Amino acid sequence: MLDDFKDKQQIVYKILTTSVKKEEFSHAYLFETNSYPEASNLINAFVKTLLCPQKKTNRENCGNCHQCEVIETGNFPEIKIINPDGLWIKKEQLKELQSEFNEKAIIGNRRIYIINHADRLNTQASNSILKFLEEPEEGIIAILKTENIYNILETIRSRCQIIRFKNIPEKSDNPLETIKSILYGNRENSEEIINKEDTDIKISKVIDFIKYYENNHMGTILYMNKLWHDNIKSKDDMLDAFDVMIMYYKDILNLKIGKKLEVFIENSDLNKIKEKNTIEDLYNKINTIFQKKNYIKNNANTKLLMDKLIIDLEGGI
Repeated sequence: MLDDFKDKQQIVYKILTTSVKKEEFSHAYLFETNSYPEASNLINAFVKTLLCPQKKTNRENCGNCHQCEVIETGNFPEIKIINPDGLWIKKEQLKELQSEFNEKAIIGNRRIYIINHADRLNTQASNSILKFLEEPEEGIIAILKTENIYNILETIRSRCQIIRFKNIPEKSDNPLETIKSILYGNRENSEEIINKEDTDIKISKVIDFIKYYENNHMGTILYMNKLWHDNIKSKDDMLDAFDVMIMYYKDILNLKIGKKLEVFIENSDLNKIKEKNTIEDLYNKINTIFQKKNYIKNNANTKLLMDKLIIDLEGGI
C-alpha cells in the first residue's frame, strides 16, 4: 500500500496521496524510476489506491479486500500491462490496448494501462500512444515507466504528469565517485569495476570529449579516434559512456534552470557550456544522446554512430 513508502519516497508519496485526497487525478503519469528497486511495487500500490472505492492507502484500515489480492496476481480485468515485444513496444500492442479499452469497465468506473520501459516505444507506437493521450477518455489512466524521461518524446512528456523517484546516491565531493556509484553500484561485480585502474580514466575521457565538442562542434569528427574510439571500445563501455554524457548534460541543464546539481560540482567548464546553450539546446542534446544509445543496444557500427551523434547534436546539419 502507498503508506509503506511514506518514508522511503517522501516527495512521490506526498504527490500521489495529495491527488488521492483531493480526487484530482491526471489522465497520464510518467514515472522516472531512476533505478529505484521498489519502483514497480510503489506504482502497483498507487494503482490499488486508484481502483479502490474507498481510496485506502494503508493495509491496516482497508480490510485486506479481495480486489488488492487479484491486482497483485496481475489478473485484475481493469489493468492492462504492456511490455516490449523483443527490443521494442510495437504499434500492434497499442492497437490491441485501444480495442480492449473501447469496452466499458467490468469492475468500477476506472481502467488503467501500464507501459513498462516506455522508452522502447518505436516510432509508430509513440505516435499511437500520443493520439491516445491527446484525446483522453474519462476513466482511463495511463502509467508510463522509464529509467529516464529524456528518452521519451517531448510531445508525450508534455501530456503526462511527471513523477520522479529518488534513487541517486548521496553526491560525493568527487564527481567520479558519484558517477561510479550510479553506473556500477547495483552490479554484481561493482567493486571489481570501480577499482579497475582505467575506470576513472574512461569517465574522464568522456567528460573531456564533451568539452572538446562544445568548443569545436563539427570539427570533433576529425579527431574522433583520439577523443573517443581509442578509449571507449566495448559495447558496455559505450553504454556507460553515453550515460556519463547524459549525466553531464543533465547537470548543465539543472544549472541553467537553477536546480540543484545531481552529480557534478559547479565549475567554470559547466558554466561555460551552460552559457553557450539554451534550455532547448540542452533538452535536444540529451534527447539525441538517448536516441543514439538505443542504436548501441542494436549493435550499430560505433564509428558511424559517433559521427552521426555529432551531426545530430549540431542539429542535423
